[in-house]
Amino acid sequence: MHTLHLSRRAALACGLAVLASGPVVAQEASYPSKPITIVVGYPPGGSTDLTGRVVATELGNRLGVPVVIENIGGAGGAIGAQKVASAAPDGYTLLVGASNEIAINKLVTKKVKYDIKDFTAIGLIASQPLVLVASTGSGVKNLAEFTQKVSKNPGKFSYGSSGVGTSLHLAGEMIKEQGKLFMTHIPYRGVAPLTNDLMGNNLEYGVFVLSSGLPHIKSGKVIALGTTEAKRSAATPDIPAISESAQYKNVDIGVWFALMAPAHLPKPVFDKLKKALNEALQAPELRKKLESSGSTVSSPSVNIDKFLAAEVAKYKQIVEFAKIEE
Repeated sequence: MHTLHLSRRAALACGLAVLASGPVVAQEASYPSKPITIVVGYPPGGSTDLTGRVVATELGNRLGVPVVIENIGGAGGAIGAQKVASAAPDGYTLLVGASNEIAINKLVTKKVKYDIKDFTAIGLIASQPLVLVASTGSGVKNLAEFTQKVSKNPGKFSYGSSGVGTSLHLAGEMIKEQGKLFMTHIPYRGVAPLTNDLMGNNLEYGVFVLSSGLPHIKSGKVIALGTTEAKRSAATPDIPAISESAQYKNVDIGVWFALMAPAHLPKPVFDKLKKALNEALQAPELRKKLESSGSTVSSPSVNIDKFLAAEVAKYKQIVEFAKIEE
């Protein structure tokens, strides 16, 4: 009788567990059943915002629900990223994030409380090179002249970026390390004041995201010395990659954009989002819009977890070499 009593209790417990999990399983199976929010950690108009909006449209077409953008600027994208890391892992709050807030910020500032493990990576969307530029008053026209001039005048020249610990800053430090150059880094509060000082010849050199620098390069207001990814960008085949110079052969850094969700995302939800993203990356309209802005659309075959691990290791090495801390 005692054994029978235990069996009944076990059966009752199992039944209650099934009933408790039933709504969760049903929710996952019916996902998505309401609008999805994609957080972008920057104000409207930038490269991350553009990428997020293009992706939101294509995901909405495939998932059959509205996908809306919520811009939450501040702290180099970290405030928006923190909101997603803290959100319920139900697939209704996502992040289109860039390398800064996903991988770099945590390495350079103790203020950032989230870690990359606090996200589920859905997939890589696109990447874009950075570009090293010179002011028209710098007296240099190409990378060789830049290297020669800076090498002969250690500590005399400066380069600017959009802030401490950004991918632009890390690219500048990577170029310095590879070229054995001594330059001063000047962090600006965004791209606009950096642009003003370069065009006003108050600063000799700077690093831009390609899409931000391209209008000024085309207008002749700044001089492109080279892009920072391993190969030339398809958007600017006339601008050499810095790595084409033997001295800088290991320079390979850019800005990338990924679709992320909170950690512990249920697999059925992950699978639906992954499938929708992979299909979106093949959409002609998405490819046209992102490629026209200087981005290279990612292949669905990229293993996002391995990619992120390699990027974090690369950034960590640069941060430690340059002793970058905020």
